[in-house]
Amino acid sequence: MNLQDATAFVYERGIVLESARGPVPSLTEAIAGEPIHGNWWSHPRAREIFRITRAIRAQDTVLVCRLIASKITFVHRRLWPALVRIGGQLPGEDLVQLHERHTASGKHILRETPFPTWVPVEVSDQAKLLDADAAWATIRSNAPGAFGVT
Repeated sequence: MNLQDATAFVYERGIVLESARGPVPSLTEAIAGEPIHGNWWSHPRAREIFRITRAIRAQDTVLVCRLIASKITFVHRRLWPALVRIGGQLPGEDLVQLHERHTASGKHILRETPFPTWVPVEVSDQAKLLDADAAWATIRSNAPGAFGVT
């Protein structure tokens, strides 16, 4: 899987876990092309997994948060209006936008932007037009089993 394939994977599924196992697909396993047992850093394709997941994290069409089971979750922008519409019904920490930065010394720093501060105005405007039940249906259809009844 290359970056274009990974981008399509996130777009098509809407909500995916970066590497954890859960009710939605794992991008690392999609990149590896097989289930990963243990830490993905020990997988033969670890460098490719790292490169692609970091490129996905950097895309402005992908929200990086901890929406599913407090694990790193990617949410494609096409679902942001629905997510914003129901955001008040979810724990605030689930929708904190995460940005990983690398310092000159090589240290990794995780910057957090609280919800709804990260929400673009046009997404907020779209969210206001959505019915809450329809928004939940959209989110649940992209994350079956993650938020109760599907």
